[in-house]
Amino acid sequence: MRFLIPGLLLMLAPAFAQTKVGVVNFQRALLETAEIKKASAELEAKYKPRQAELEKIRKEIEDLQQKLQSLAGKLTPQAESEMNFQLQRKQRDYQRLSEDLQSDVDEERNEILTRAGQRMREIINKLAEEKGLDVIIDVANTLYFKPALDLTQEATAAYDKAYPVK
Repeated sequence: MRFLIPGLLLMLAPAFAQTKVGVVNFQRALLETAEIKKASAELEAKYKPRQAELEKIRKEIEDLQQKLQSLAGKLTPQAESEMNFQLQRKQRDYQRLSEDLQSDVDEERNEILTRAGQRMREIINKLAEEKGLDVIIDVANTLYFKPALDLTQEATAAYDKAYPVK
């Protein structure tokens, strides 16, 4: 039995080897890249005219609602019906345009984030190799870590260096 214990300890030694760990706030690292900041500004500028159109229709809807309330009982049934029809049409237009805008923005944003997310994973893998780390954990799934283990800013800087914004 005495000979069995040292042999067992030799076999378990690799299991006790110190694991090198890094932590990254993946979402923050990604959102702070120059590429994502630029893409966000471009998305906002691209869809600003459609957002302005929605705001204009929303204002028209409010105006029609106020007009209907202030003129309640003073309009002919035909005029009231016509105003209600205009209001419903504007509300339908607003709903349709709003859904189309949201769909377009979501689709484009998802394409950007998917591409950038794949690139960030590559960057994080390279950081792990360069630093000799065994594992990198996302901060979202970590209860505690020493700040010295945080590689978030390094990941963002490495991303910006690997994928510079034009």
